Amino acid sequence: MAEFRTIDDLNVIGKRVLLRGDLNVPLQDGVVTDTLRLDRLAGTIFELAERGARIVVISHLGRPKGKPVPELSLKPIAEALSKAIGGRPVAFAGACIGAPAEAVVGALENGAVAVLENLRFESGEEANDPEFAGALAALGDYYVNDAFSVSHRAHASIVAIAHLLPAAAGRALQAEIDALERALGNPERPLAALVGGAKVSTKIGILENLAGRVDSLVIGGAMANTFLLAAGMPIGASLAEPEMIETAGRVVAAAKRAACAILLPIDAVIAPALEPGVTSSIVPIDAVPPDQMILDIGPETTQSLIVAISGWRTLVWNGPLGAFETPPFDAGTTAIARAAARCTRTGILTTVAGGGDTVAALAHTRASQDFTHISAAGGAFLEWLEGKDLPGLAVLRKPG
Repeated sequence: MAEFRTIDDLNVIGKRVLLRGDLNVPLQDGVVTDTLRLDRLAGTIFELAERGARIVVISHLGRPKGKPVPELSLKPIAEALSKAIGGRPVAFAGACIGAPAEAVVGALENGAVAVLENLRFESGEEANDPEFAGALAALGDYYVNDAFSVSHRAHASIVAIAHLLPAAAGRALQAEIDALERALGNPERPLAALVGGAKVSTKIGILENLAGRVDSLVIGGAMANTFLLAAGMPIGASLAEPEMIETAGRVVAAAKRAACAILLPIDAVIAPALEPGVTSSIVPIDAVPPDQMILDIGPETTQSLIVAISGWRTLVWNGPLGAFETPPFDAGTTAIARAAARCTRTGILTTVAGGGDTVAALAHTRASQDFTHISAAGGAFLEWLEGKDLPGLAVLRKPG
């Protein structure tokens, strides 16, 4: 984190701190059903409050497209945030700029917390509009970004505002950057990446970037089928992207130039359809019948990866290895996740994982609590895996 400003660089006592959090959490009947993002934001709120700041949390929820949508109000989330910070009162403003916001912010005392209404109720947010950013900035003395999950967006509350106020990273963002730096910036080697999921087309940038940076690249899920097809293997009725065969070949060639080993399945769990209770079998990867689908890695592949994991020192994970939502096609992902978790517990492996399906898959395996870091970000994590410079981080770098 040496190249980024953090809240250690701010003297916040008595100051209004605009804290960009991620309150874009799932709601059911007005109740937050997953508090992970609130819990992670709580650490920064606690510290700023202890240091006497007046904390103004700003965020978005959903995609209201620049207009107020009552069911996307942050009011119920402000109430949930109060619980996440130990029952401290959280004031709520019915607008993110203008008189309602000014009144709530103006009434804050040192150590107090407020949440402003959904930023995306204003069209200027997603447009990165300087005038809207100026109206937000008028409510604060400092700006703190603690939302890695939106730091790939060039929005007013992420980029434009950071040019108007002294800006720094919050503790959750700091922890995220530190974890990502350990994984790809300056990793302990051997370094491996596991990339799964359905389509090569959605992860071309990730595969091309990682092929030149890691020592081993594990490709799983349905996207492995396209690589198998490119290698001349029969994949039966499996999901694949024949139009991406040339791209798969390009990734393989790039990996070869970089001395990166690409690890594909050597056997597979197959079935005639992806549905509960279907009869499945195990075959070598070169013996998939025409009417069968590859739905998970087989036991030989699983065992070979477990052996490989014990020799790695860093593992970056994005995407499941099979159709984990439908047992028994979750077995491969579960076994590999638990093996990685065991190595992490013993201290020989650093594990960093992220992406929506990845978080769900690892939670399903009950191994995620032992991973070094699980990113709650989706798009931002994927863009980081592609090697992109995220605009929300770029504006927090120290000059020079």
